[in-house]
Amino acid sequence: MPLTVHLFPARTDNYAFLARDEATGTVAAIDTPDAQVILDGIAALGWGRLDRIINTHWHPDHTEGNARLQAETGCDIWGPEEVRKVAPLDRVVEEGDLVTIGQTRLHVTATPGHSLGHVVFRSVEDGIAFTGDTLFPLGCGRLFEGTPEQMWDSLSRLLAWPDQTVLYGAHEYTAANARFTLSVDDRAEVAAHADTIFAARERGEPTVPTTMAVERAFNPFLTAGDAVEFARRRAAKDSFQG
Repeated sequence: MPLTVHLFPARTDNYAFLARDEATGTVAAIDTPDAQVILDGIAALGWGRLDRIINTHWHPDHTEGNARLQAETGCDIWGPEEVRKVAPLDRVVEEGDLVTIGQTRLHVTATPGHSLGHVVFRSVEDGIAFTGDTLFPLGCGRLFEGTPEQMWDSLSRLLAWPDQTVLYGAHEYTAANARFTLSVDDRAEVAAHADTIFAARERGEPTVPTTMAVERAFNPFLTAGDAVEFARRRAAKDSFQG
């Protein structure tokens, strides 16, 4: 049976994700930007439980709810070792591991760049991935710890995923990312795609999730071609004022 995913806006521009394995009813939160938002989401959905927290990396806007959620629900917490710097963690995950949500299996891929221990999670069977701060619609994470070469290698690993993979990035940055994309890619189809994003945001609609096919076609960091051009674009985005 499939994995059901719901997203909830949190903080200024984060998303909290709740996922339920429909075969068992097991519920997981992927990152914890705000414990109350997650608890309210569980209540609104009528799911009545939280069995596991799965962290992508250590930054507080992804781990801040760990302690409270564990205290109030008894859930366990899986994530990369770096999470221990700021929040509770019960089990360390790394490249090649499997994380379970009931009968759903999430494959762990290491994606250093945004942070050195960042990981992403993908259900091959469901065609769903949680990309944290590694990959966003039309964007990628800032290089707070890693190098451009590391991030390009990480993104290249995600590019090997099938086009139909549904990507849940952890922030609503897409309108700003679209404005930057238009500054480096003048294809008509890019402009049309950007227009759909601007319209969605005007309506208050989320632009997450996206798909690998869409990002492969339009994301300026995936279309860079090599680490040198990726580094140039990432530096340009960091100072972009549009």
